[in-house]
Amino acid sequence: MERKRILITGAAGFLGSHLCDRFIKEDFHVIGMDNLITGDLRNIEHLFKLENFEFYNHDVSKFVHVSGDLHYILHFASPASPIDYLKIPIQTLKVGSLGTHNLLGLAKAKGARMLIASTSEVYGDPSVNPQPEEYWGNVNPVGPRGVYDEAKRFQEAITMAYHTFHGVETRIVRIFNTYGPRMRLNDGRVLPAFIGQALRGEPLTVFGDGSQTRAFCYVDDLVEGIYRLLFSDYVQPMNIGNPDEITIREFGEEIIKLTGTDQELVCHPLPTDDPKQRRPDITKAKAILGWEPKVSRQEGLKITYEYFKSLPDKEIQHKDFTYYNK
Repeated sequence: MERKRILITGAAGFLGSHLCDRFIKEDFHVIGMDNLITGDLRNIEHLFKLENFEFYNHDVSKFVHVSGDLHYILHFASPASPIDYLKIPIQTLKVGSLGTHNLLGLAKAKGARMLIASTSEVYGDPSVNPQPEEYWGNVNPVGPRGVYDEAKRFQEAITMAYHTFHGVETRIVRIFNTYGPRMRLNDGRVLPAFIGQALRGEPLTVFGDGSQTRAFCYVDDLVEGIYRLLFSDYVQPMNIGNPDEITIREFGEEIIKLTGTDQELVCHPLPTDDPKQRRPDITKAKAILGWEPKVSRQEGLKITYEYFKSLPDKEIQHKDFTYYNK
């Protein structure tokens, strides 16, 4: 039987590369696409030798062509960390708008089912906790984070429009804080920032008083949730994340304990529009997909720490980043 063909954009990124691995494992023909603006070919170089994997260096904000049959599209091309989308705001807006439009057009032409990667950032700085899918959010469209938040909100809107108006089969996943191997050590997110600082023997930077919360999901759990959502019949947005909530200060203390270091936590002013709390309501994922996270934070952090420790010293010592509580 001929393999089903799936296009994964952002294939060389953290999440995209793990999704490539999963669909290769499930015996799909995987077409990876990435312009490498934030992705890294090292994440997928182990796949290049396989007959059922091909890669295209392409910016999906420009016209996207894939020859032959195409059954599924996973749109994961987007800067996802604050250091990236604050550095390249226009590209972030374009990949969420023009890129999504191009790929929805491709899905329509090919009769493919398309899943888009949205984010918990659509909830902004929430006034409810945990955040259910019905919550419309509290987002500043013209603040520094607006380029990412509004790109994702538009992405959801145009995806739903293609579903209702053109009948395209679509799925929308709202991803909460995710971590694991292949994260960039200095990408501006709290977990790699903390571990990087610990490895360098530096104080851990906490923004605000550290009382703001996050909920961290291990990448394997997230990939399983995405896989189940793609093959479900559910077309509304769905939260996928780990509801095990922790304050940033407590999380910093966990990292210090994990790394066996004795650094102190140093507080800095809170960035503009930084969410005070973040925790997914996964009632729908449990009921509809039969999904919930399996990997404990303790277990996942140990694997992730070992990955970061194995990186070349020049990457560990590189400190050109601004850390945000994401």
